[in-house]
Formats: sequence, structure tokens, C-alpha cells
Amino acid sequence: MDHKVYGFISDGGVQEEISQGAGRIAGHLGLNNFIMFYDSNDIQLSTSTDEVTSEDTAMKYKAWGWKVVTIDGHNHDEIRKALKDANAETEKPTLIIGKTIMGKGCVTSEGKTFEGECELHGQPIGASGADYTKTLLNLGANPESPFDIYGDVSEFYQNILQRKIVEARDKKVDISIWREANSELATKLDFFLSGELPALDFEGITHKAGLASRAASSGVLGYLAENVENMIVSSADLSNSDKTDGFLKKTHALKKGDFSGSFLQAGVAELTMSCIANGIALHGGIIPVVATFFVFSDYMKPAIRLSGIQELGVKYVWTHDAFRVGEDGPTHQPVEQEAQIRLLEKLKNHSGNPSFMALRPADSAETSVAWKMALENKNTPTGLILSRQGIKDLPTKGASSRYQEALAAEKGGYLVKEVENPDVVLVANGSEVATLVAAAAILESENGLKVNIASVISEGVFRLQSKEYQQSVIPKNKPLFGLTAGLPVNLEGLVGDAGKVFGLDHFGYSAPANILDDKFGFTGEKVSQQVLEYLKTV
Repeated sequence: MDHKVYGFISDGGVQEEISQGAGRIAGHLGLNNFIMFYDSNDIQLSTSTDEVTSEDTAMKYKAWGWKVVTIDGHNHDEIRKALKDANAETEKPTLIIGKTIMGKGCVTSEGKTFEGECELHGQPIGASGADYTKTLLNLGANPESPFDIYGDVSEFYQNILQRKIVEARDKKVDISIWREANSELATKLDFFLSGELPALDFEGITHKAGLASRAASSGVLGYLAENVENMIVSSADLSNSDKTDGFLKKTHALKKGDFSGSFLQAGVAELTMSCIANGIALHGGIIPVVATFFVFSDYMKPAIRLSGIQELGVKYVWTHDAFRVGEDGPTHQPVEQEAQIRLLEKLKNHSGNPSFMALRPADSAETSVAWKMALENKNTPTGLILSRQGIKDLPTKGASSRYQEALAAEKGGYLVKEVENPDVVLVANGSEVATLVAAAAILESENGLKVNIASVISEGVFRLQSKEYQQSVIPKNKPLFGLTAGLPVNLEGLVGDAGKVFGLDHFGYSAPANILDDKFGFTGEKVSQQVLEYLKTV
């Protein structure tokens, strides 16, 4: 790719936290094809910039490794020269600081200058304190015909159009020559830009018994690194913990001057990393994957929301999915995050579909299926919510493989344990499903109950199924008990008012995962007691 990418930024944008992360990474990687124009007029929506900052923006970007030039932003010749120089730059991204005047030429009804006033930032001239008619006259325009096109301007653009037509024709010839000389690469490029996937064998990915779902994900990522060439995985300085290192071990990190790798070490910058992924998805041709701890999804929410609005197939990998993070304590233990993310499953995009797909797999087989679902979900962002701790693999119901049974998760939810006419149906997702399996064994052996267990990896996908299918998995005429390591609201929509959800309604504590499971009541024995108490009320 030899095209340039242009960005535009303002005084407020330079102050935004995201600009710090993007500026650092662009400079670090030497993204010389990136050119950003900074409209520096020293005026913001409610203040002048000197009221909120005294930093030297040029020095800041130079420190990040950018080429920085400062020009008169109203001087066309200076703009042209800066752009030509930026296009010729081969080592660094370029920041062009155009010093401009907010509302240049604006005057009041008395003819006094009104340039550089905050009111001009966010409203029409006539509503700002400046006079519309007097301003047009001051600028040499005709108030009766404000959209006049001057003759010299018209002639200039006619010449520009003719030149561009020739340049476009020449470029198409260049592309055609390249395609003929590089037929295999041209075919590959077309395939990448089509958004299609190569043939993938998710069932052939083997997992050891009892893995954490983050570790199972690592195995899948290792397979994808060798079979999906147009994937870039990124981690916010956590690749050895979120287990995206399974991908990294099969490739190498992007470096200045060497973009042959497929991994971006973003540093501690979740929002920046997610916004970069959105940009990659908007460009097309590359599948972006970003990873961090689930609790840090809080930093990413603006980018996640944009993924949903813009219908981008970004893949979010969130590990350490619950209070079982342990000794790191409540700051690192997600409780309310799943409820927040699953709200996006209920929010429709402009195509009328759920704006997000959140997947919390119950074991290694479901993790493989979750990755299959994520990659096939091309027009919606997907979040994989994965455990830190090991999870017992769910038992198979019949002679088929666990993976084959887990493929039912593609419907959002399915029965992992099924008997005729159950006394109670237990509902969960993620690692709590295995806890329900342990509880069901006690309820059946010690209390003579018949128990069904539903694993609902995604309520959003589950709700897209027929009413008959939903009823077959979670029948409303049976007692329903839900178990979640997050807020009870995660499952309340599934079990209904007559059901009961046991969840966590408080922050976690600093202690080993098994201690917290016991103290909070998330063991097979304690959950079985919760179910028995619930059944007394129905």
C-alpha cells in the first residue's frame, strides 16, 4: 500500500487522552504515511486554550518522533509546501501546525472585529455576537448571493479536475501493470479485501483438560496465526496474561521499518489500542483483535460504542472475567462489566441488528466455537469474555465430541445437560456452568431431583432464535435458577420474575480464587443449597 492517510485535529483534540496514545504509537512505529493537520486557533468551545494548557504541542510531538512544521494556516502556498514535504517524508509521521484565526474576518454590527471569540466555535456567525451581513461585506462577498463562485476559482478547479482525471487514469494503469506482474499477490489482496475467511478447522484444535478459557483461546490464536494471514492482534501490555502470546509466538511484533509481523504491542493504552482497531477495520482487508483484562474494558467503552455504531468486525478479547482474579483485589475484579457489555447486545445498530455480540464460553470447546462465531461475525464487534482460572470441561451428552455438542452455542444458548420433565432448569454462562454441573450432581444424588442445565454464551444471539427453540432450552413453565459471577441482572431477563438468580451484588475482595468462591457461595455444594431454598418458594 502506497497511499497516504490524512488526519485533522483541533485544540481540543490535541488535549484528548486518545491523542497522546495515538501520537506515541505513530511516532514509535515511524508511520511516515500519516499526515495530520492541526488547526491551531487557540480557541475552544468554552475557553481559550491558555486557560487550560501551557504545553508546547510542537515539542510534544517531536518528542514522540514526529516531524513537525508550523505554518500560517491561511497561506495557501505554505499549506502546499508543507503537504509536499510531508508526502516526501520517509521516516516519521508529520504534524502540520496551521496557525489560524477563529472566525477570520468576522465583525459586529458596529464593524468592530469579532475574530477569535469562543462563541464562534459552536454556532452560526449570526447567533454569536458577530453580524452576518457585515461580516460578508467585510470579506468582500455579496450578502444577496452568498454562494457566488468567483471566476478565477471556477477556472482553477476546472483545471484541477482535468488534471485529476489524467492522474486517476495513470494510477489505474499502474495498478493494472502491478496486478499482471504479481497475480498471486493481487488475488490475495482481493481475498483480504473481500472479508472472506480461509477454510478453518476449529474442531481440529486440541485442548488439554480443564483449561482456563483464556488458555484455550491462546491455543486457538496460535492456530489462527498460522492460518489467517490478514489478522493483527494487539494487547495492552498484557500478552502473557491475556494469552494473546499464543498468537505472538507464531509471529513477531510490528516494529519501525519492519511491518512483516502481525502483533501490535500497544503498551498500557486500552482506548488507543481499540481506536486503532476501529481504524484498521474501517480501512478494510485486515481483521483486528485487541486484548486486555475485562475490568479494563471500562477504558475502551467509547471505542466499543463506535465499533457498534459503525458496524465494525473488531474482536475484543477480555480475560480475568470475574472476581476470581484473586489477590489483585476489587480494582481488578470485574463485577458490573458483563452487565454493561451485554446492554450493547440489546441495542440495535442502524441495520436493525444487535450492535454487539458478547460471548462468555463455558469450557475449552465453547471457546473454540466462540472464536468461530467471532470470526464469522463480520459486521458487528464481538467480545470474548474469558476466565483466568481453570474450568472443568463440560460432560458430553452422547457419543459425539464435546466440540460438536458445543456448536449448539452458535444459537446463543443450549442444554448441556438434559432430562425429560426436569424439576428445575439451571442457567449460566462461562465458568459458572461447570459449577452448576457440580451442583446438579448433588441435587440428583442426594435430593432425587431431575435437572437440566442451559449454557447461554450470548443472550443477544439466543434472543434471535425462534420462540420454540428458546422455550425448549429455558421453559417458562419450569422453575428456573440462574448463576452468575456478575450482577444478577445478567440473567434476570432469561429466568424471568418467577425464577431466581444468584449473583454478586458487591465488589470483590483480595484473596485466592478458591477462597472467594467459597466465601461468596460459588461452589457446587453451596449452589445446590441455593437451588433447594429457591424450590421451597415455587
